[in-house]
Amino acid sequence: MRLSRLLLASSLILFPTAAGAEEGMWTFDNFPIAAANRDLGVSIDQKWLDRVRLASVRLGSASGGLVSAEGLILTNEHVASRCVEDLSKPERNYVQTGFTPQSRAEERLCPGMVAEILTDISDVTARMHAAGAGLGGEAFIKARDAEAAKIETEACGSDKTRRCQVVTLYRGGQFKLYTYRRYADVRLAFAPEHRASAFGGDLDNFSFPRFAVDAAFVRIYENDRPVRTPGFLRWNPAPPQENQPVFLSGSPGATQRLLTQAQLGTVQDVTLPLEQLINSELRGRLLRFSHENERNAFIAGQAISSIENVYKRGFGRQQSLIDERFMAGRAQTEANLRQRVQADPALRQSIGDPWTDLAKLQEEIVRLYPGYYMLEVRAGGGSQLYNWAKDLVRGAQERPKANADRLPEYGDARLAQVENGLLAARPTYPELDEVQLAWWLSKVREILTVDDPRIAQLLGKESPEQLADRLTRGTKLGDPALRRTLWEGGLTAVQASNDPLIQFLLKIQDVTRSTRTDYEGKVQAPTDRASEALAKARFAVFGTSLYPDATGTLRLTYGRLRGWTRLGRTVPYATTFGGLWQRATGAEPFDVAPRLLAAKDKITASTILNVAASTDTIGGSSGSPAVNAKGEIIGANFDSTVLTQRNAYGYDPELNRSVLVTTSAVTAALRHAYGQSHLLRELGVR
Repeated sequence: MRLSRLLLASSLILFPTAAGAEEGMWTFDNFPIAAANRDLGVSIDQKWLDRVRLASVRLGSASGGLVSAEGLILTNEHVASRCVEDLSKPERNYVQTGFTPQSRAEERLCPGMVAEILTDISDVTARMHAAGAGLGGEAFIKARDAEAAKIETEACGSDKTRRCQVVTLYRGGQFKLYTYRRYADVRLAFAPEHRASAFGGDLDNFSFPRFAVDAAFVRIYENDRPVRTPGFLRWNPAPPQENQPVFLSGSPGATQRLLTQAQLGTVQDVTLPLEQLINSELRGRLLRFSHENERNAFIAGQAISSIENVYKRGFGRQQSLIDERFMAGRAQTEANLRQRVQADPALRQSIGDPWTDLAKLQEEIVRLYPGYYMLEVRAGGGSQLYNWAKDLVRGAQERPKANADRLPEYGDARLAQVENGLLAARPTYPELDEVQLAWWLSKVREILTVDDPRIAQLLGKESPEQLADRLTRGTKLGDPALRRTLWEGGLTAVQASNDPLIQFLLKIQDVTRSTRTDYEGKVQAPTDRASEALAKARFAVFGTSLYPDATGTLRLTYGRLRGWTRLGRTVPYATTFGGLWQRATGAEPFDVAPRLLAAKDKITASTILNVAASTDTIGGSSGSPAVNAKGEIIGANFDSTVLTQRNAYGYDPELNRSVLVTTSAVTAALRHAYGQSHLLRELGVR
């Protein structure tokens, strides 16, 4: 049964047919240059696109932009926060004080952080389609995975300075090989106090007006020297103007705009409610843990910020799914496409009826998704120790196999990425892992029920709390030297290990692997097949005037700096430092970061701090450089509004807004609050 309506929007909603103005997260090899120039009144060209692409950086699941000739990257503080936390200790907490080195020599390695720059895109659609031709179920998945591994290995081999990735676009309509230049030595160059970037806390998250200096700098090194990056984006510290054209280049995580209405109904009724339910409980457990003492608050800070962000994002998406006008717009778009297909007998015969095929699959998803989600997608509950153990065990089991026969994440072309995360020297806090594991084990038992035979294999005779305590007390995987020994020792070393977490992961592999295989064969394979047919229909009807769903790969979107009006309230496009001082109460979360507050009399109150933009973004766009038509950087994306979370399912030009921190604000903070004169000189600011 559908949930009742809570929110009714009164605006035009756009979905991926032929894209409207300012809509679309476009790939760089299919960006609508002419349309952007027409809509914005600018004159960018292919040379401009290439320069922006080569100055755009993927930082894990987020983004950044090169801003100097010596490898300096602007991103968000919340993107660099894992690094800041890893470099901190309770007695030297850079999260609270900021990380403000006075020279390049003081920059610190970010454990596990990798920076990647997209250097080439090539089409491998024919090979991928041929690999799965005539196959179904598990055989289809294996054949596709094997071909992708072969393509990636052919292109990159064992070269750890490059990464090759076969990217699925249009839900199987196209496949592209993305080749990245990879940098594994990434060092923190500057971060403000976390309070500066998170002013307003969760209350202001996904909101505007916003008052956050959510900016940080990292630098890429090679052979212990800064990388030469002459094609950087020049720093423009001038205040941005209302209605100014802007482009955002980053790696948005995932959208679901190409789902059918039947598929989206399952998201509304099954998958999203499950995710929200368990996220809310994890948030509660982490908050309780953090309130016990100051050490726990320090340990859990990053995990709490992350889960609160995910939960609030989910809430915004739930609102969009019960917005009758929004959903009616999606339904009409689907009906129009189906009518176009019905009117073309040849097209109808070639694609069959993928809408009905996908509708029939939804019952299978309802049956299999909870187990797959709990035992694979959310396995370990976010525990770092668990994730290391999983990579050690599965890596040991997969690497002896032929490359084509492995799980995709352990293919030759991806092993460097696994090793980088596994062997990074990060601090560990077993007491936090215990909370996360106990929560996960208890929720698996609750969601799957005690009578599911997988629960006995998972828990044995122990309670979730007893098992989590035993695993975290006994494991030694916090030692990076031990992890390296086990990784290099392979399956023999892993099977001989008496570490309780290693033994636990070995014990549950039959359960977790069979759950994954079942879901991939019975759900993913037929879904991919039907989605390819839908893509064929869209290409036949709309040609190449389509953008694909976001996939965590580099995209370019465009729009203008502007506010909006809703329910009689007009929201201006910009906020200022003066607005920050006025909004501050002195009480958390509306307390200004100490170093910013100390600079209050030095920072001009009218300096523009944050701006809203009509660009098309989603999670993963954090840190995306905001670029003007001259190719200069004017800010960095760091958030969007809660109403914008409908962006997962469709673009609303009246309500969708990205939130950017401006270069004018970052310049003022570097100069007056944090004493970063050496960075200002590097940025060309006098």
